[in-house]
Amino acid sequence: MSRRVSRRVSRRASWIAGLLVTLLVAGVVSYYASAHPDGLEWAAGRAGFADTAEDSAAAGSPLADYGVAGVGDGRLSGGLAGVIGVAVTLVLAGGLTLLLRRRDRQPAGASSSRD
Repeated sequence: MSRRVSRRVSRRASWIAGLLVTLLVAGVVSYYASAHPDGLEWAAGRAGFADTAEDSAAAGSPLADYGVAGVGDGRLSGGLAGVIGVAVTLVLAGGLTLLLRRRDRQPAGASSSRD
């Protein structure tokens, strides 16, 4: 008779592991993404109207073109942009979650207004 020991991974450890994997992908693996144009740019080039494109309103932003402005090394610039993007997304999503989550439990002694 063998005993199976079940190990429960804490929620915090799971979140930290997920965050680390996400940062690794954003900061390191993103460097190996394709340097070829996306489908829309390719189609515009094939159709002959790619030269009529104008810069977007965000073209002068610090993270334009998947890089960090002022960082000369392409690998570092792309990795930093990925890490910054992950951080901004987590802060916005986490903040929104905290603001909008339902409060199931009321403080002790509080009565419901629906009584």
